[in-house]
Amino acid sequence: MNTERLSTRLATVASFVETGAVVADIGSDHAYLPCFLVHNGTVQKAVAGEVVKGPYESAVRNVRREGLSSAVTVRLANGLFAIEEGDAVDTVTIAGMGGPLIATILESGKNRLRGVKRIIAQPNIYAKAIREWAVANDWIIYNEAILKEDGKIYEIIVLERGTATYDELQLLVGPFLLQSKSAVFLEKWERELSEWQRVLSSLQQAEQTEAIQARKQELLTHIDFVGKVLAT
Repeated sequence: MNTERLSTRLATVASFVETGAVVADIGSDHAYLPCFLVHNGTVQKAVAGEVVKGPYESAVRNVRREGLSSAVTVRLANGLFAIEEGDAVDTVTIAGMGGPLIATILESGKNRLRGVKRIIAQPNIYAKAIREWAVANDWIIYNEAILKEDGKIYEIIVLERGTATYDELQLLVGPFLLQSKSAVFLEKWERELSEWQRVLSSLQQAEQTEAIQARKQELLTHIDFVGKVLAT
């Protein structure tokens, strides 16, 4: 992967960036995504934010090597605090982290989202946390995608401003993904169902504390939901 050829995962994230957008890529690592978007003409201006010094320095080197220092600004900052008012950012991408961490980043820096109209999130696990954050903060799920690369399954969630309600199953598996039920979607939830059943079996052997009982009930609810999805 480089600044002109992305992984399938990041290329799918890039596909949801509108032409002419001003992008802030949070946790940008090597700044591959912002550089790619500039190279292919999707955007003319981007911010690459990175909280860890090593990846930040790598991003700076890549941007300079590509001759894109005037188009891509690299900042060492925590989450959305990489965005400054003068950037006029209208699109945020956050890829390659857990869903709860992405939700925490969005929550802790939500004052930096004032001018943002689209968020494109690619959680590695527990995408539900992002959907729940969206509902609580007046964002709607505008689109979703699911893909498999190198044996791993990834979900992508596109948020836009608005209000909507989703039931528990839609929050868990994604309303768009539930509607399409692709082969990758079915594979993901077959894996999850198997793992939940394994964990539930293990919990049956544990001391039945209040916390264990609550976890068992959560698992049973999820198993019921997903079992019905897979059966239809």
